[in-house]
Amino acid sequence: MELAGKAALITGGGTGVGRATALRLARLGCSVCVNYCRSQEEAEQTAHDAQQLGVQAVAVRADVAADAACRTLVKTAVEKLGRLDVLVNNAGTTRFIPFRDLDRVTDDDWNHILGVNLKGPFQCARAAREPIEAAGGGEIVNVASVAGILATGSSIPYAASKAALINMTVALARVLAPSIRVNAVAPGFITGRWLEQGLAENYEEVKRSFERAAPLGRVCTPDDVAAAIVSLIAGSDLVTGDTLICDGGLRIADYAARAGFGRS
Repeated sequence: MELAGKAALITGGGTGVGRATALRLARLGCSVCVNYCRSQEEAEQTAHDAQQLGVQAVAVRADVAADAACRTLVKTAVEKLGRLDVLVNNAGTTRFIPFRDLDRVTDDDWNHILGVNLKGPFQCARAAREPIEAAGGGEIVNVASVAGILATGSSIPYAASKAALINMTVALARVLAPSIRVNAVAPGFITGRWLEQGLAENYEEVKRSFERAAPLGRVCTPDDVAAAIVSLIAGSDLVTGDTLICDGGLRIADYAARAGFGRS
């Protein structure tokens, strides 16, 4: 897709991967609607920074776990930007619960995580379908995680939500073809506030362990993941229903070491 003159909605767009994606799209001439739930100041700053790049940009609050909020969010994005061509389902949440501690997982954990990470992307995609088709077709990218492939990460509900999101990406790609392509990205460890807060004093140690294990020798920055997202949007128009892994090679680290190609 040629992005100049197009418009995108990025959920969870005020910080981290969402902010980096919004600014990458803006640099390519794409107007952006920056969704947020709690990070109002950061979202408004991201919208301001996008405007400085010469495109229209607006920050809009909505909790993607609520269907009515998703519909209002999409309607507002179209009203403010004049069209909608791209949806990036980036909003996400988790609870940091050791996998072995099954009894710590509550109904609220499941409802909260699935509400944002799985229902949210579905509800936003459903709401965005009509305006994207009206604009002549476009792209949806879901931000999943390698946790959904390897059953790792911050908690079992989180990993399960991302596995389901990858599955749903394929289902939506079938349903929305040929006018809308639907793909996912699956990042590994991402530097930034979310993991800094979740891992607390263990953050640097865990980060270094991932860096040592990765064949490419480093973990993701938000901009690395944003680059992967934009590559799916601006790249080949014949890619749909796919998941692009962005993890520095961590998924192949064990195999690489056994085969004699790993890092020493």
